[in-house]
Amino acid sequence: TAPADCQEIKVSVIMHTLHVELGERSYPLYIGRDLFADPELLRRHVDGSQVVIVSNDTVAPLYMDRLRAALDDRKTITEIILPDGEQHKSMETLSYIFDRVMADNHNRTTTFIALGGGVVGDMTGFAAACYQRGVSFVQVPTTLLAQVDSSVGGKTGVNHPLGKNMIGAFHQPLCVVADTETLGTLPDRELSA
Repeated sequence: TAPADCQEIKVSVIMHTLHVELGERSYPLYIGRDLFADPELLRRHVDGSQVVIVSNDTVAPLYMDRLRAALDDRKTITEIILPDGEQHKSMETLSYIFDRVMADNHNRTTTFIALGGGVVGDMTGFAAACYQRGVSFVQVPTTLLAQVDSSVGGKTGVNHPLGKNMIGAFHQPLCVVADTETLGTLPDRELSA
């Protein structure tokens, strides 16, 4: 039990919600600090029993455990950790994502979650657009540029040796969860850019 001079403090999550109005494909953007602390936020958008979380080796050690904790513990989760960097936004990396998802027998009700910056978001969204001709996905952007640009609008894709983002699709996410707490781990140069 807590000492008599201690008081219980309930953490309140301050969140702003914007809506991307696209008719049947409309979706919310949740913006706020420490959104992973709200267990209902992601759970209301992830219906199936299977989840694929795609991240990279820079972001995953920082936020993967918190994201997993924000999901229903009855879900089967496949974690795919990619190398960091634009050079990995390729068909080869996309194929690796498909290999892992198929090896774990993910079905049409699976939800892909992109945990990272623009490269992770583009790759995950494109994989979701292609897997079984389109499954649901959620954007959890962790860089400033991804939070204000690349996670919104459904632009997904991979690079080709002859051109950047020449292979892709428009595939809208179920929602975007922009936790501003993640910006605290960015290098100063990236944050100021």
